[in-house]
Amino acid sequence: MYLIEMLLPLTDNQKKVFKSEYFEQVQHRLTEKFGGLTAFTKNPAEGLWKKSKNTKPQHDEIIIFEVITDTFDKSWWQLYKEELKRIFQQKDIVIKVLPIELV
Repeated sequence: MYLIEMLLPLTDNQKKVFKSEYFEQVQHRLTEKFGGLTAFTKNPAEGLWKKSKNTKPQHDEIIIFEVITDTFDKSWWQLYKEELKRIFQQKDIVIKVLPIELV
């Protein structure tokens, strides 16, 4: 089994909040494809990163979406990632894939 986790920004690069419909579309698509999901939406997580050693950290507030699936279709996720990058106007979107064992 696999746990697939996506980190999606709440705002664009000008700090304008994305429409709730964007996140609803993600929820609908993943629920239809995988039968369910977990969305961490109440308290946004915080992302920090530096473009280089000598720059100030950049800051993002993010929502995390997770799905659990028996198989991992890398090509489907790569295409979906490109779609998410366009929708959320990002250079990249973090999607993590972790093999898991349920107890």
